[in-house]
Amino acid sequence: MSRYTNEIPINNDSEFYSSLAEKRGLKSINQIETVVLKNPEIFERISLNTDTYIWKYSDRFYKLAFTYYGDPKLWWVIAWYNGYPTEANVKIGDVLDIPLDLEEVIQALGL
Repeated sequence: MSRYTNEIPINNDSEFYSSLAEKRGLKSINQIETVVLKNPEIFERISLNTDTYIWKYSDRFYKLAFTYYGDPKLWWVIAWYNGYPTEANVKIGDVLDIPLDLEEVIQALGL
């Protein structure tokens, strides 16, 4: 499941992209609108079943996503839920909460 699954492409004919469109022989560029994710409220976090995970050397979000969800493409769920934009922001020993019910966490993130 991609975070863009339910998104409809938009036609971007802004001046900013006009030179790119022209180089490609297009009138405009089709893009997917940026998805706005919200941070789950405390009451939403309390209701979610999570596993506690301590970040170790060589850990990666995609590896955790594969372990917990069976799909490495869902790395962003764990990263967003814990407030880490990238793995570079996580330090060895940091405690992560891994939401176990994927459907519930997707709903809590506003998707």
